[in-house]
Amino acid sequence: MAKRKRLGPANPGFFTETAAPVLRAPIADVAREAAGVAAAEELAAELTAARAEGRMVVRIPLEAVALDYLVRDRIAAQDDEMAALKASLLARGQQVPVELVDLGDGRYGLISGWRRMKALTALQAETGQDRFATVLGLIRQPAEQAEAYLAMVEENEIRVGLSYVERARIVAKSVEQGVFETDRAALQALFGAASRAKRSKIGSFLPVVRALGDALRFPTALGERLGLQLGRALDADPDLGTRLATALAAADPKTPADEATVLDRALAPPPDPKTPANAAPPALPRPITVGGGVSLAEDAQGRLILSGRGVDAALKARLVAWLRTG
Repeated sequence: MAKRKRLGPANPGFFTETAAPVLRAPIADVAREAAGVAAAEELAAELTAARAEGRMVVRIPLEAVALDYLVRDRIAAQDDEMAALKASLLARGQQVPVELVDLGDGRYGLISGWRRMKALTALQAETGQDRFATVLGLIRQPAEQAEAYLAMVEENEIRVGLSYVERARIVAKSVEQGVFETDRAALQALFGAASRAKRSKIGSFLPVVRALGDALRFPTALGERLGLQLGRALDADPDLGTRLATALAAADPKTPADEATVLDRALAPPPDPKTPANAAPPALPRPITVGGGVSLAEDAQGRLILSGRGVDAALKARLVAWLRTG
């Protein structure tokens, strides 16, 4: 009978650090590397999608942004508004990104955020600080230019609110550039959320924008009553725009009130030759007390005049807010 061989103790060196490495199945390394590549690709795809969908804030050099990508609806920024914005950017940095469209070749078109761009540009020139040399933005990809115009209008309406001249101007310019075929289409697309009455008022300012253009020195200060009156008069008399522009240039108004006076006089009907020069002016209606220490009167040109102890800054602020909401 064959003798059995007795097994000896395990070699302790086999489990030490000097032992030869234990071989692993190649499939484990392949699987781990594949998982890492897949995770990296998924992350890259998500970042690309977030950037394309406007969900990722990017930092863009100011000089790479074209401010004239769209005709701006905002004619000018008020000095006090711009000063407040610059003070905020100086103290806290840019908190709200602008909206941009990728034009390719490292260039971007500005959709909304014109005031922030102007404020950052001014601060960079004044301070020389690198933090003002770039702008934070969201990359949008509007299906067509009409969507870009709508985004611009909506942002400005929400943040500050546009004057009727500015609203009418962007309607006229968008039609002029072929973004919309008609004024009505532009009004409906850009101000579809507004009431029909408000869209009608904007449309009434279109003749003012088209006839006077740059002749108005203070276009955003043009009141609703005078603007509507101008619109009707320009529709009725195609040559009136030229006469108004000539009158404004000759008067050279220095304030919004001066400009309004020039326009009022130009729109006033000519005097009746049958009326004696020394005839007394027609009697005006007596002031009406409307309460709260406020009286309301109307002058010969149809202007409403508020007077009394109740006419203060708070009343003016409420009245301006009411007029702007249409």
